[in-house]
Parts: sequence; structure tokens; C-alpha cells
Amino acid sequence: MKKTIIYLLAALLAFGAASCDNQSTPAGYVRHCVKLLDRDGLYADSPEWKAKKNEVLASAKTISTLEEAHALVQEAGYVAGGKHTFLQAPVKDTTTYPEVAPEVIMLEDGILYVLIPAHSGVKVSDSLYVHTVFDFLQEHLDAKGVIIDLRNNTGGNMYPMITAVSPLLPDGIILRFKSRDKVSPITLDYVVRSCQLAPDSIGKIPSSTPIAILTNAMTGSSGEATLICFRGLDNAKTFGAPTAGYASGNVTHLLADGYLLAITRSCDVARTDEIFCNDPIDPDVETEEPLEEAVKWISGGSGRYTD
Repeated sequence: MKKTIIYLLAALLAFGAASCDNQSTPAGYVRHCVKLLDRDGLYADSPEWKAKKNEVLASAKTISTLEEAHALVQEAGYVAGGKHTFLQAPVKDTTTYPEVAPEVIMLEDGILYVLIPAHSGVKVSDSLYVHTVFDFLQEHLDAKGVIIDLRNNTGGNMYPMITAVSPLLPDGIILRFKSRDKVSPITLDYVVRSCQLAPDSIGKIPSSTPIAILTNAMTGSSGEATLICFRGLDNAKTFGAPTAGYASGNVTHLLADGYLLAITRSCDVARTDEIFCNDPIDPDVETEEPLEEAVKWISGGSGRYTD
């Protein structure tokens, strides 16, 4: 009931904003979105955006449909926020929504396998997502090694993903978001509290335990953010193929027609001070058999990553 009230309030606020910006007309819809892109876009201070903004606003005066408005907004978003900025249509049929729960398996020799899929909360609740993995890790703190499978994780909400694997991460800053004008640190404490967990109740797997992370070309957005949280840890090593190259943070806005405008506002920064955004993240070991290679590394293992 509480969530329903919050959603209704959000919808009313969005409707109020829509009335002020007259999103009922295609031109007004575009103008409203341009204002949002101007405010939040990662590249909205660039000369390219200034030129594009004038072009889009001029084109908006000649359109007559929302379909044309959507096309203009997406075109503008690519310049103001980069390739990770997008418009998303309302989800009308959740029964076919491609969302699955995480999987946890005990492999041979005490190695834990954890599948961390994309997550939006449409079909799988945050709580189920987190505790499927978190509770499993808490029960096996003496594991010989852990394999985190981020293959095909195209993103969504990163907080349940990171909270699920929080027993594997050290406390403190796990990554940072770099926007046009500031750098915002994200701590593990903040993330797990956002998922209703008390940080001091988390049992930790020893920092000497080897952690293998599997990636492919479909590992993107929040999947990449989860990967970046392990960047620079001595006991973590990545296997597979380069990621999708969407390692950036978005802010979303509900529009009057039910569409969501996701605007890229920041790049991801690892504990190593490496900045990731639009380029793929290469694995430590590029291989077509990442699971087999990961098992071999852990089974061989010092628990320390070396080239």
C-alpha cells in the first residue's frame, strides 16, 4: 500500500510537471525533454549539444505526432547524454518481461557459482533477488572460491546486484560517479542500507578467497557497475569477453505519455581511479570458455590475481 501511494504521488507530480510544460503537444513534449537533457546530460556543456539543441527545437516546431517527438528526443539524447541515454515505452505486459531470478550452485571442490542477471524489479522483487544470493553466500563463508556470472546482465538497478554480493566486497567506497561538475562516492554501507540490510550484520568471505567474474558483450550498465566494484581487488580476476561499454549512471524521468527518459549523468570510476563510460571493459583473460577457465584458476589457486 505504501509503495502504491508513493507511485500515485509520483504520477501526480509528473502530471503537474506535464501540465506546466504542455507535453500534450508534440512540440511541448520535445521542449520539456530538452530542458531535462540540458540539466542532466553528461555532455550538455559541449558545443555539439548546443548546436543540436537549437536544431531539435527548430525541428519540433514542424512536427505533428508524438512518434516524431520520440524520434527527436532520442536523437537529442544521444548528443546530450551519449549512447546510454534512451526513451523507454511503458511496460504493458509484465507476463512476457524477460526478467529472471539469480541462481546459486555449489560446484565441485567447494566453489560457489552465482548468476547475477539483469534486474528491474518488474517480475522479481528486490528482496528475492538479494536474498537468493546473499543468504547462500552467508551459509558458505568458507568457500574455496566464488564465480560471479555477469554474462548477459544488461543492467537495471545496481543496488540489489551489489548488495547480493556484498559479502565478497570490502567496506568503504566501492565506486564513484563522475558527472559534469562533481564526483560522488558510493559506499557499500549506503548500497546495502538501500536494500534494507544492516551493514554490521554481513558476514564476509575472507579477502584471500579467489573471486572469478564472467563477462561478455551483453554485460552492460549496472552489470558493468557491479563488475567495477571488484576492480583493483587482489583476489578478483575476470574471464570471458569485453563488456558492452555502458558503464555510466542514468537518471530517469517519467513523461506525460508514460514513457521514461533515461539520461546519462555520470561515468563510473573504479577504486583504481580508472574512468569507464562508453568503452568496453576488457577481461583479464579473454576466452570462449570463461567458466572452465575460472574453475581452473580457482582450483589452482593462490587466491591472488597475478598477470
